[in-house]
Amino acid sequence: MVESYRDLKVWQRAVQMTLGIYRVTTGFPKEELFGLTSQMRRAAVSVASSIAEGYGRNSKGEYKQFLGIARGSNLELQTQLFIAVELGYGDPGLLREAESPSNEVAKMLNSLVAKL
Repeated sequence: MVESYRDLKVWQRAVQMTLGIYRVTTGFPKEELFGLTSQMRRAAVSVASSIAEGYGRNSKGEYKQFLGIARGSNLELQTQLFIAVELGYGDPGLLREAESPSNEVAKMLNSLVAKL
């Protein structure tokens, strides 16, 4: 039984995804620290944060709204991963590996929204 947002598998996976993004962006050029590195980290953090915030809201409608924000942030992250690969930033293998959790989180979010 879910007693907290921390019990949600999608939140747990989103946190793991975020940690992976932090790891992969450490290999980005230093001049990107306030550019793509920051954008990717903020988008990843936003996914888990929006899931948690939505869980704490007072209605299903508000919860769905925040899950929608999480989905949008996840798509933003996927776009930024693509751009990083195209620019040749970081380790290409790690960047491709980072796509898998993002795709998994997307499916989990879609499933959770459908159940509400």
